[in-house]
Amino acid sequence: MTSTLSQALSSAFPVRVLAACASEPERSCGRLHEEAESATRTVFQRDRDRIIHSGAFRRLQYKTQVFVYHEGENYRTRLTHSLEVAQIARSISRVLGLNEDLAEALALAHDLGHTCFGHAGETALKDRMRDHQGFDHNAQGLRIVTKLEHRYAAFDGLNLTWECLEGLVKHNGPLLGPHTDEPLPLAIQEYVETHDLELHTFAGPEAQVAALSDDIAYNAHDIDDGLRAGLFSEDDLRDVPLVGPVFRAVADAHPGLERSRVIHESVRRLITAMVEDLCAETVRRAATERPGCVEDVRALGRPLVAFSESMRENDKGFKAFLFPNMYRHHRVNRMTSKARRVVRDLFDLLVNEPVLLPGEWAGRALAAGEDRTRLARVVADYIAGMTDRFALDEHARLFDPVIKP
Repeated sequence: MTSTLSQALSSAFPVRVLAACASEPERSCGRLHEEAESATRTVFQRDRDRIIHSGAFRRLQYKTQVFVYHEGENYRTRLTHSLEVAQIARSISRVLGLNEDLAEALALAHDLGHTCFGHAGETALKDRMRDHQGFDHNAQGLRIVTKLEHRYAAFDGLNLTWECLEGLVKHNGPLLGPHTDEPLPLAIQEYVETHDLELHTFAGPEAQVAALSDDIAYNAHDIDDGLRAGLFSEDDLRDVPLVGPVFRAVADAHPGLERSRVIHESVRRLITAMVEDLCAETVRRAATERPGCVEDVRALGRPLVAFSESMRENDKGFKAFLFPNMYRHHRVNRMTSKARRVVRDLFDLLVNEPVLLPGEWAGRALAAGEDRTRLARVVADYIAGMTDRFALDEHARLFDPVIKP
């Protein structure tokens, strides 16, 4: 942490910057299904542990964000990305005096609802679910932790705390009111009928930290993965805000340094710059707003945890570069086209022949009866939970006449 940031922290808030508005486990709003508390762990530590032990979390190991799994094992998966987001979120929360366990739990859970094949898989499922109440990865994450995980004797889902569920659905801001004009996904509509998550307010500060930790991680690491995959070079980055100067500074300070170390050192510095900017801007906002409790943070009408205006411009510059040079690179386009076809093929076949679904899923399809929308949701849940590798294998088993089913 730079001396400038250290001075800002110590002068504005001498001890634990935002401690007064941190989410305290003793003041949690509790769980939908009442349980005896643990003698050894706080409620937020239990949330984190339940997420880590869930089947959905384990499957993140074989789900990718940009690259299809079989393209190589050196690139980040949803699991490695989630672990990196959790590390950043814990570090930021420690500086700001927020609850590290809750921030970590939210960071670890933020990608649970994503499909196989990253954005390509989600695009294909959205297309097929258009006439069946839609598909949204954020709502799918809520379905997983409240309904689809079948691990506990007394309830479906993980029975996470109110604060954790609120953070999962609202980490990017309110879902109702003047801050959004997006329609509310059905899964969230249905859930809040029995468990109000106050969708018209901002989330608590730990969820805000987790959301921006996600931005920090994928900006820096997409640059890392793109360079190592050969989608672009260091020379291509020279005019990208913040990124270009950082790479030049590393090259100037360490002439002749091997390329892999140049990349790692530069990415490390990028993460540090973004973390320190976020902490400094959040301290500035806290000094202006003076929230006295977590409810004050929710009621501010704007995020408390934020980047500075200059860093937000840098973020736009990152994305403006990465979109054509990575996310729309012809190699990535070919992989995503293949991935969309796999998901569409699987969906169409299984909706029309639900008897091909395995075991428990076939039972759920049978329970849907003649309700095509309910059946489509069963199939979407099944496909969304697949890993990249399993989806490819399942497609081969169902469509390749040579491979045994």
